[in-house]
Amino acid sequence: MTVAAKKLKSDLVQLSVPDRAEIAHFLLQSLPHPPAEMTEDEFDGELDRRAAEIRQGKAKGEPAKKVMAELRAKF
Repeated sequence: MTVAAKKLKSDLVQLSVPDRAEIAHFLLQSLPHPPAEMTEDEFDGELDRRAAEIRQGKAKGEPAKKVMAELRAKF
C-alpha cells in the first residue's frame, strides 16, 4: 500500500459513519464490475478447460497453501 493510501485510510476513519458509508459505496461502485455469473455447465466447462491446460503443460498450478499465504499477506 502506498504512503498516500495509508494516509487516506487514517484520515477517512475519522469521518462520520454516514460519510464513510457514502465513500465506501462510491469506491465499490468505481471498481470494475465482475463478469456475468456463469451457469453451472459453463463453470464446469471452465474447470475442465483449465484442468486440461495444466495436464497439457500449457498452464501451471500453484499449491493452495502458497496461494492462500500470498492472499493473507496481501490483504
